Amino acid sequence: MAESTASRIIEVSEIEWQPMHPGILAKPLWNDGATKRRVQLTRFEAGSKLNLHRHDGDEILYVIEGAIADEFGTVTAGNLGYRPNGCVHSVVSKHGATVFALITGGVAAARDGDRGPASQVIKLNEIAWVDALPGIRQKPVFSDKETRRRVVLARFEPGAKLARHRHVGDEIVFVIEGSNADESGELVAGNMNYRPNGCVHSVWSTNGATALAFVTGTVEPA
Repeated sequence: MAESTASRIIEVSEIEWQPMHPGILAKPLWNDGATKRRVQLTRFEAGSKLNLHRHDGDEILYVIEGAIADEFGTVTAGNLGYRPNGCVHSVVSKHGATVFALITGGVAAARDGDRGPASQVIKLNEIAWVDALPGIRQKPVFSDKETRRRVVLARFEPGAKLARHRHVGDEIVFVIEGSNADESGELVAGNMNYRPNGCVHSVWSTNGATALAFVTGTVEPA
């Protein structure tokens, strides 16, 4: 049977926390074995630490609350961090944090002296809003032309709507505040929506919403 192309809402509160490391819990929200991508919610207790490791693939994350830090900087609540392929670092949270992350590939132990590209801190307040469609503004957060990936912060004004369209590639959406909806139902703050390649739908927000969209590929009218 062919895999469904319908969008799918993932209710985060219904997924159990699982132990990841001492003082760190994770909720596995989504994974795709073919592309080695996965999404997880991670909770760091105060003082918890991920020891030195190397990223075999990359990671982009959004800090929901608290802050996490590595050798290259601190990502505070409401901002994003990017760990490029080959990045070597450790991660600590002094006072605790909750983090939403899209990860490609795996991680491996590293040794003192190992080097790789630096992680980056992306401060959303330093990125200007851009008018995208009537009632919808965006902040372009991250893009990689080689893999046709991008991340945008989107703000829907009350009553705003995206006309019916088709996804050529897939999209992961995490709602930060408010809610929006499509034919699969209402996506409320704190939940995630997966739109697979070939998904055809429209999107609207009755009372307004702010959401992060992790996009691979593009969209076309349907």
